[in-house]
Amino acid sequence: MKDLFLRRKQAFRKECVGYLRYVLNDHFVLFLLVLIGFLAYQYSQLLQNFPENHWPILLFLGIVSALLLAWGGIATYIEVPDKLFLLVAEEEVKSYLKGQIVRSLVFWTIVQTLFLLLFAPLFLAMGYGLSVFIAYVLLLGAGKYLLFRQKASKFFTETGLDWDYVIVQESKRKQVLLRFFALFTQVKGVSNSVKRRAYLDFILKTVQKVPGKIWQNLYLRSYLRNGDLFALSLRLLFLSLLAEIFIEQSWIATAVVVLFNYLMLFQLLALYRAFDYQYLTHLFPLEKGEKEKGLQEVIRGLTGFVLMVQLIVGLITLQEKLALLALLGAALVLQILYLPYQVKRQMQD
Repeated sequence: MKDLFLRRKQAFRKECVGYLRYVLNDHFVLFLLVLIGFLAYQYSQLLQNFPENHWPILLFLGIVSALLLAWGGIATYIEVPDKLFLLVAEEEVKSYLKGQIVRSLVFWTIVQTLFLLLFAPLFLAMGYGLSVFIAYVLLLGAGKYLLFRQKASKFFTETGLDWDYVIVQESKRKQVLLRFFALFTQVKGVSNSVKRRAYLDFILKTVQKVPGKIWQNLYLRSYLRNGDLFALSLRLLFLSLLAEIFIEQSWIATAVVVLFNYLMLFQLLALYRAFDYQYLTHLFPLEKGEKEKGLQEVIRGLTGFVLMVQLIVGLITLQEKLALLALLGAALVLQILYLPYQVKRQMQD
């Protein structure tokens, strides 16, 4: 039993490591180094010029503490077939799960504590002392324990193991990781939800219903109804606007916005395969290249709208307006050079 789950754990970790090399590419590592350096500098400036009003700091600590408490899940590596094939060994599976609960709790408590150690200077600057900080760390550790205990209690019923719940939770846990990697490369096994948003139907009217615009209509409709892709675009737009508003250094804010725009464009490329399951699309009486042309038009329209919103907000919030020209230039490079290159790669895959 242990060997089975160990092989699954190793296989999933190997898959994640394989995707990790796409995440930690040279450009992203450079961006992370710049971002960490910027945050470290801002942190040191805050400590040197600490505000007399501590309430904003306490509010920030409260929000981060809540996020850290909620962060983390129980890795079970239970799969759908186990409900049938491992039912006869349910007691062994229960014993394995109890061990996984403890290991996951220890791991996420350590991760939480390491992040909390970064806030020790804030407690000292506010005059609370080291003892108060230690009590704060222990309190959040106890909170993590209670939260994991509550999560683990749902794994078991009075009659045995709640297989359906455990399988669903493990699937969600893996999907979170795979969706993160999907920000940087094409990932197999990412599930998408489809939902009609009738309140967005007016956007579909912006594209003519003519034979030459078939792919534009299909891709735009697919985007608006794709639960993951549509929501991800909104999140990236929201984060880019927050960067423009709260990062004082205009050039650093612009660099962060460009990164989010790159991630958004890369994610929108997934639309290319949205209709691969529908073989009737191969019968469309269209010239060669219309599919790729339609995809590029839709992506340029969506990213163009996002850029317009960012430029408007940047005009209000950024001190150095020259940074907006850099943002516009980067957007043109992404749309004119990077987008056709990636679409061509999609055709070859």
